Amino acid sequence: MSSLVIGFQEVDDTQLLLVGGKGLHLGKLSKLPGIQVPEGFCVTTVGYQRAIEQNEMYHSLLGRLTMLNVEDRAQISNVSRKLRQIIEEAEIPSDVVNAVTYYLSRFGEEQAYAVRSSATAEDLPHASFAGQQDTYLNIIGVDAILQHISRCWASLFTERAVIYRMQNGFDHSQVYLSVIVQRMVYPEASGVLFTADPITSNRKLLSIDAVFGLGEALVSGLVSADGYKVQEEKIVEKRIATKKLAIYGLKEGGTETRQIEPNRQKDQTLTEQQILQLARIGRQIEGYFGCPQDIEWCLAEDTFYIVQSRPITTLYPIPETNDQNNHVYVSVGHQQMMTDPLKPLGMSLFQLTSFGPRYKAGGRLFVDITQHLSSPAGRATLLNNLGSDPLIKGALMTIIERDFIKLLPADNKELSPSINNKGMPSAGLQPQTEIDPAIVPDLIKRNQTSIEELKQNIHTKSGSNLIDFILEDIQQLKKILFDPQSTAVFMAAINATSWINKNMNEWLGEKNAADTLSQSVQSNITSEMGLALMDVADVIRPYPEVIDYLQHAKEDDFLDELVKLEGGQETQDAIHAYLDKYGMRCVGEIDITRTRWSEKPTALIPLILNHIRNFEPNAGHLKFEQGRQEALNKEQELIDRLKQLPDGEQKAKEAKRMIDIIRNFIGYREYPKYGMVSRYFIYKQALLKEAEQLVQAGVIHDKEDMYYLTFEELHEVVRTNKLDYKIISQRKEEYSFYEKLTPPRVITSDGEAISGEYKRENIPANAIVGLPVSTGVIEGRARVILDMENANLDDGDILVTSFTDPGWTPLFVSIKGLVTEVGGLMTHGAVVAREYGLPAVVGVENVTKLIKDGQRIRVNGTEGYIEIL
Repeated sequence: MSSLVIGFQEVDDTQLLLVGGKGLHLGKLSKLPGIQVPEGFCVTTVGYQRAIEQNEMYHSLLGRLTMLNVEDRAQISNVSRKLRQIIEEAEIPSDVVNAVTYYLSRFGEEQAYAVRSSATAEDLPHASFAGQQDTYLNIIGVDAILQHISRCWASLFTERAVIYRMQNGFDHSQVYLSVIVQRMVYPEASGVLFTADPITSNRKLLSIDAVFGLGEALVSGLVSADGYKVQEEKIVEKRIATKKLAIYGLKEGGTETRQIEPNRQKDQTLTEQQILQLARIGRQIEGYFGCPQDIEWCLAEDTFYIVQSRPITTLYPIPETNDQNNHVYVSVGHQQMMTDPLKPLGMSLFQLTSFGPRYKAGGRLFVDITQHLSSPAGRATLLNNLGSDPLIKGALMTIIERDFIKLLPADNKELSPSINNKGMPSAGLQPQTEIDPAIVPDLIKRNQTSIEELKQNIHTKSGSNLIDFILEDIQQLKKILFDPQSTAVFMAAINATSWINKNMNEWLGEKNAADTLSQSVQSNITSEMGLALMDVADVIRPYPEVIDYLQHAKEDDFLDELVKLEGGQETQDAIHAYLDKYGMRCVGEIDITRTRWSEKPTALIPLILNHIRNFEPNAGHLKFEQGRQEALNKEQELIDRLKQLPDGEQKAKEAKRMIDIIRNFIGYREYPKYGMVSRYFIYKQALLKEAEQLVQAGVIHDKEDMYYLTFEELHEVVRTNKLDYKIISQRKEEYSFYEKLTPPRVITSDGEAISGEYKRENIPANAIVGLPVSTGVIEGRARVILDMENANLDDGDILVTSFTDPGWTPLFVSIKGLVTEVGGLMTHGAVVAREYGLPAVVGVENVTKLIKDGQRIRVNGTEGYIEIL
C-alpha cells in the first residue's frame, strides 16, 4: 500500500490526516456488514503536499491569508483566487499519477467516477465543514480524473471554505486535502437521511429527504424533495413534493438536468418498504459510529448505496441521566438570564450553591422536572411557577398533551420542593400578609456582616484548607439565599404585583399598572448601581483632560496614570469607590470564571463616556426623582378612580396596602443575588492566589486554566499538585464548541427541543411578538449589542440583546427601551426596566437576528410586541 493512494478497504482509524474526514468514514463504512459503499480509493494529503511544497508563491500567499480577518472580504477573495489558480496549475507529482493510474486499472479505467474532496478538518464531531469543498460527478478517463483531482485540491481555498475555517478557528496552513475517487452509481433516487430530526433535534425521529436521479438536484436547491419521518420502525409523516426536474449522469461523462414527465411529478420517490429499509440502514450506521449521523444515499437497481456519513454537529446535547425512562428538563440559564455556556469551575460552584441536582448539557445546566410532571399537584405547581414564560409554559403543555410523562395516582409520588422563578427550588412558602418594612435593612445588614466576616477569615486559608473553607462557607451562602424571611419579603412583593395587575385591569381596565408603581423604589441594589455610574460621570465631567485620556485608555492599569492629570485624583477616587461597592459584578456573573469589573475596569469606560456625552449633571438623581413622582402620581390616580366604584373605599384600601408592599419590598428582589455574587468574588480572588501557586509549581500553564476544572477536580489538584493537562485542552475545545450552541428552554430525554408560542390577537401584521414586562410605547434606533463593552449608545436608543443579567444594568440609564431574547416578568432585567420606566419586551426568540443594528423600531411594552418602522 502506497502512502499516496489508499483503497477504502485499507483505510484505518489512524489515517484521518492522510484521507480526511470523508475518506475515513467511507473506509469504515465499506467494512460494515450489509452496508453497500461504491468502491473507490483516496488520493492522500501527501500527494497534495508534494504538489505545492516547492511553490514559494503558494507559501507567500498562504502567509498573507493567515493575517486576514473575516471582515477583509475583498482581500480574502483576491488571495483565495490566486491560491486556487496556483494549485490548479501545479504539476501533479509523477508518483501520484502512477498510483492513481494503477488503482483505476484495477477498478476499470472506462468506468465513470465521482471525484470528491475530503479535508482533514471535516466531518469532525464539532465542525462538519459540510459543502465547503467541491465534488465532481461522472468523470471518465485518467486525464479527466487527474484534472479534477487538481480542482478538488484548489477547492480548499474557495471563499466559503476559507471563511468557514476563520469562523471556526482552524489554521489554513494546518488543513490539507485528500481526494476521493469513487465508482459512479446511476441512481433512480437519492437524498439525505438524518438519524435525528434536524428541526426538533429529536433523536428518535429519523428524517429522510428523497429526489429522483442524483442527489445534486437536492443539494443545489434545484428541486423540492419528498420528506419522510420514521419513528420506532413506523412512518409517522410523509410530505410528497412536486418534482419537476432531476439530474442524471450521462454514459459519456458529465450530467444533465431533465424534465420529469407530468404524470410522475407527484409520485412518491421511495416506497413504504424502501423508506423503512433505509431507516434501518441509518440506525445501523448511527449505532456503528455512536452518534447521530447525516447520511447521503442513492438507490440503484433496488440497492441502497451509502456515499457519505458524517456526525450531525448542530444538535443540542441531551442532559445525561442514568435510566432509560422519559425525562423533561428546563434550562436554568433562561431563569438566570445567562444563556452563555459556563466553564466547569463556574458550573460546579453554581451547582454547589443550588438545592437539588442540576444536569449538564452543552455547557449549561438543566433542572429535571419529570417528577413534578408525573404528579397532579406537581403539575399544577410547575405550570403556576414557570407559567410567567409563555414559551416554557407552552412547551410543557405540548409535553402534557402528548402524554410523554405518565401521570401517577395522586398519593403515589413524594413531591420535591417546587421550582421557583430562578430555576432554584423554593421552600413552598406562603408569604405573610403583614411584613414590617424594617426587615429589609435588617436582612441587608446581616448579609453584609456575614460577607465582612468571610473577607477576614478567608485570608488565613490556603491549599486544601482553603477549598474546605469555601465548601463550608457555601452552606452559609445557601442559608442566606434560601432564608424563609428573605424569600417571604420578595414573594410578598411579587404576589402584590400580580394582585395589582389583575385587579386594576378588572376594575379599571388599566393594564400592567404595577409597572409604573415599581419605579424608583428603595433598596434596589441593581438599579442603584446604574444611577451610581452616572454620579461617577458627574465627577469626571468638569475635566476635559481626563475625558480625553479615558477615550484612549485600553489597558486595565489606566487608573494608576490618572493622578498625573487635573481631576485625575478625583476620578480615581470615584471609580475606586464604585468598584468597591459594585466591582464584583459583570455580564454572566453567575459563572465565577467571568471577568469582573474590578478585574477589568476598562469595561466601564464606554458607559461613563456615554453618560458624559448624553446627560446633564445630576441626571441620575433627577431620573430617580422623576420615576418616584410618576409612581406616586399613578398611585394617587388609581386610588381616586377606585373610590368612585361601588365598594370603592374597600377596594382603594386593599389596593393601597398592596402598593405599599410593592414600594417597600420589590427592590429587595435584587439583593440576594448581589450577596451571592459578592461571595463568589471573594472565593475567586482566593482561588486565583492558589492558582498562582499551581503555575509556579508547573502544574498548570496559566492561572485561568483552573477555570476548566470542576471544584472537586481543583480540590484534588491542589491536594496532589498533579494534573493530566490533556483535560484542560479538551475542556477548552469543548467550551468553544458549546459557545456556538443555542440552549433550548425545554428539552426531553429524546433530545427534542420544545418551545411554546405566543398566542395573542390584535397584534399588528409583521409585528415581532414577545412577553410584555414593562409598560409603555417607545420609538427609537435599535442597537443590537451582544457584548456590553461594544456599547456605543446615544440618548433615545433601544437596546436589543440576547439576555440582560444585573451586569447589563449600567446601560439601562442610557436607553429608552429594552428587547431581549430571554426573560420573564420577574427576572432582573424586567425588574430594573420597570424601576427605570423603560418599555420592555422580553422572551423574543432570535430577535438579535430579526432586528438589524440601526433600524428604527417601535417597542410596545404594554401589549408585548415590536414593529420595525
